[in-house]
Amino acid sequence: MTSPAPLRVLLVEDQQLIRRGLTMLLSTADDIDIVAQAEDGESALAALADDEFDVVVTDARMPVMGGVELTSRCADLHPGLPVLVLTTFDDDTLVRSALAAGASGFLLKDTSVEGLTTALHAILDGGMVIDPRVAKAAFRATSSQDEPLAVLTRGERMVAELVARGQTNTEIAETLVLAEGTVKNHVSALLRKLDARDRTALALTLHKALGG
Repeated sequence: MTSPAPLRVLLVEDQQLIRRGLTMLLSTADDIDIVAQAEDGESALAALADDEFDVVVTDARMPVMGGVELTSRCADLHPGLPVLVLTTFDDDTLVRSALAAGASGFLLKDTSVEGLTTALHAILDGGMVIDPRVAKAAFRATSSQDEPLAVLTRGERMVAELVARGQTNTEIAETLVLAEGTVKNHVSALLRKLDARDRTALALTLHKALGG
């Protein structure tokens, strides 16, 4: 039985020493492959245009284009591609901004290699990983009472509107010209972000929120 292919990772970090360190640490995991590196968000977008990746790991704060803006651009240009944001700062505003932009995870840089590897696999499967030390800020980011859909990315919002109409994943994929797996990832994110127990509850929540 053949082993599954390693996760293809794009690592985005402006400080060369940290970038090298993360690459060395992650290279110790058999199922992780740092395929490319970038020093800022703009360089990362160029790399994404030239190659295919399973996940993006990015620093939160960088010159030219930081991790939050990169996350937002990925949501628009590469819907379904999970982005894990790393930072040395326990900053509530930064956490909320990253998650609102569509990040699939937010970890502090002192996370262990095992924890980081586990997180990468989790977000690839459609999950969300939040460092316990910033979980309170994450909860506030996903529980806005004024506008429950404010935490959705543009791609998630497009899928949400069709879920509210009762369309299946296959129908949504055909309507939006997306891969069905991408639609499935968006629906998983909607269930998580809107705290819906199942698709029926999700459709009802969205129908109400969208003024249906």
